[in-house]
Amino acid sequence: MQEPTLGLLTQVDDLRTVWPNEAGDFTPWLARPENLRLLGDTIGVVLELEGTEKDVGPFQADILCKDTATAAWVLIENQLEKTDHTHLGQLLTYAAGLQAVTIVWIAKRFTEEHRAALDWLNEITDNRFNFFGLEIELWRIGSSPVAPKFNIVCKPNDWSKTVIETARSETLTPSKQLQLEYWHSFRDYVVERGAPIKPTKPLPQNWMNIALGRAACRLAAVASLWDSATESYDNHELRAEVVLDSNASKSHFASLESQKLAIEEKLGEPLTWYSVPNVRACRIFLRRTAKIDDRTKWPEYHEWQMTKLTALHRVFAPIVKQLGAEE
Repeated sequence: MQEPTLGLLTQVDDLRTVWPNEAGDFTPWLARPENLRLLGDTIGVVLELEGTEKDVGPFQADILCKDTATAAWVLIENQLEKTDHTHLGQLLTYAAGLQAVTIVWIAKRFTEEHRAALDWLNEITDNRFNFFGLEIELWRIGSSPVAPKFNIVCKPNDWSKTVIETARSETLTPSKQLQLEYWHSFRDYVVERGAPIKPTKPLPQNWMNIALGRAACRLAAVASLWDSATESYDNHELRAEVVLDSNASKSHFASLESQKLAIEEKLGEPLTWYSVPNVRACRIFLRRTAKIDDRTKWPEYHEWQMTKLTALHRVFAPIVKQLGAEE
C-alpha cells in the first residue's frame, strides 16, 4: 500500500503580513458573515453584525453584534499584538455601560496577567456578563493560502456559576426547580445527539431560547405547566416555536403568513399562527400535551422538541434572513 503524501503544517508568525492594520484590515475581515460564523462557532454563539467602530461611552468598539438567541450585545475588541492595559480598560468601560453583554477580546497573544484578569471577571460577575479571551493564529500547509484559527484562552466558568445558581435554587419554588432540571436534561439530550440547534443556558422558567440566525427572530422550546388548549393545570404542554420579537414583528408575521401554505408544505404539518393586537411578540408554533412532572417521559418529550425545533430551523432559517429586505 502506497503511503499517503502529507503536507507540513506551518504557522505564520507575523499576522500583519495578512492584516497590516487592525481597523482598516482585520476588523473588516472579521465582520464578514463567514468569519463571524467561524468566531461564533468557536465560542458557541450565533452572531448577527450590528456595526463596526460603534461608540460605547468614550470608546469605540471594534465590532458590535447581537447574540441571535438572546438578543444580548456581543462586543468584539481586536489586537494584532499581545494584550495591553489600554484594551483591558476599554473592556471594563463596555461592561459598565451595558446591562448585559458578552465581551470577546481577540489578540495575537494573551499575557498571564490579562488572562488572570478575564478569569477573575468571569468569577465575580453573574450570568449577564461573559468574558472571552481568544488568540488568533494563521496556518498554512506548504504553499497553500493561510487559514485563520481561534484558540480560546479564557471563557466563562460555567461550573462555578452553576454552583452559585444551584445554591440560589434552594429558594426556588418546586415548579421552578422542575423547570430548571427539565432544561438541563433537554440541553444534555440535544448536545449528545449532535442536533443542529444550539440550546442556551438552562434557567428556571418555562422556555429556552434557541438561535435562528437573526436577532429579531428566534426559536423557543416551551415546557409549560399550563395547558393552553384546556386552560387548566390538569395537563401540561410542550411547544416548539418561532418567535418574532422586534418593532417590525407584525410586518414580519404578515410576510411569513403570506407564505403559510408553502411553509407548512415544507414542514410537513400545519402550524398555529398566533398574533395578538397591541402585543409586540408574535409566535408560530407546534404543540402537544404532556406531563412534565413525570420524569420517565422526559426522553420522549426531549425527542419531540428536538425533532420539531430542528424542522422549524430547517424551514424558517433561510426565510427569516430575508425579512425586511424590501424595506
